[in-house]
Amino acid sequence: MRRSLIATLAWQDWRDEWRLSLCAVLALVAVVAPLLLLFGLKFGLINGLTERLQQDPGVREIIPLAGGRFSAGDIEALAARPDVGFALPRTRQIAATADLLDPDGRALAVEMVPTAAGDPLLGHVAAPTGVRDVLLSQTAAQKLHAQAGQPLVALISRQDAGQVQTQRVTLQVAGILPIAAFQRDAIFAPLVLLEAAEDYRDGRAVPALGWAGSAPGSERVYPAFRLYARDLAGVEPLRQYFAGLGLSVATQAGAIEQVQALSRRLSTVFWLIAGLACGGAFAAIAAGTLAAVERKRRALAVLRLLGLRTTALLAFVLLQALYSAFLAALLAVMVYAAGAAVLNTLFDQLASHLLPAHLAIALLAILAVSLLAAMAGGWRVTRLQPAQGIRDV
Repeated sequence: MRRSLIATLAWQDWRDEWRLSLCAVLALVAVVAPLLLLFGLKFGLINGLTERLQQDPGVREIIPLAGGRFSAGDIEALAARPDVGFALPRTRQIAATADLLDPDGRALAVEMVPTAAGDPLLGHVAAPTGVRDVLLSQTAAQKLHAQAGQPLVALISRQDAGQVQTQRVTLQVAGILPIAAFQRDAIFAPLVLLEAAEDYRDGRAVPALGWAGSAPGSERVYPAFRLYARDLAGVEPLRQYFAGLGLSVATQAGAIEQVQALSRRLSTVFWLIAGLACGGAFAAIAAGTLAAVERKRRALAVLRLLGLRTTALLAFVLLQALYSAFLAALLAVMVYAAGAAVLNTLFDQLASHLLPAHLAIALLAILAVSLLAAMAGGWRVTRLQPAQGIRDV
């Protein structure tokens, strides 16, 4: 009963002094709203840059710059690493080519890229599974006038004793990749097709396609691989891993570090401004609470004479600070929403953005700072003597 009485008295007094209460609310809004807008701008810009990097598979690609010797087990070990999202062996670059015939019989030279399920470049396009199933890049499909579902003749050529020999293989176009995925003339095929092309050019037999030749070796050695980090954070560790093995690789670690460095600098700026602003708000709320206690000393003394304890009087002061803080938080969110809409329109993107969790944390922070400041300013009420208040000493 007494608790509800204190809350009611605090609310009635806060409402009766609405002009002073409104000034306290607006002063807090003037501090909180710019901070929300600044943090929203920092989070929106950095989050947008990070998402664009994350959605670009090329940023997460690890490209070996020199030939190596990798077994299938080596590539499987790489694929099993927690920071690797996709890994697949590559055959020799010179052997990973083919000539595709268009409807008029003209040949188009394309590169052959090994692919499998989980390939980041494929996006939502299903990976081919059969040895004759392939995906065409957008540029190759346009030049060949090819569409998904139609057959396509490929020529695999080699030189043997000065004679050019060619094998024809009919491929099935399983899909067409978007231009953003790959911008050169290429076919994405299962690794077994690239191995078949390499074996044929090396004079080895390819039983799967009925091509005669010498018996294959005991273990295949790959000179390179296709490898993508699972996320942006995995690029630098993978670069360091390969550097430790003495293998030079090309990565986009520099671009990722630039975004991360920008995020750190903006965070430093934000927390510096937030610290100064919160310090000013703390001092203002504490001074306002102290002035309110002095102004209401007689009324508080009367309440003390009526039997209210010191803790109840302190709760009276703190509740009024919380009323102002809660209303200020709501107004600050409304001001932030208006400012964010202007910024997003100005930048033509989601430049300023806050998650519901951010707003919840901001509300709790505002209430906590207001409560602590009110306690710092309201300590005077704990020393208030009823007789002094009545005499207005």
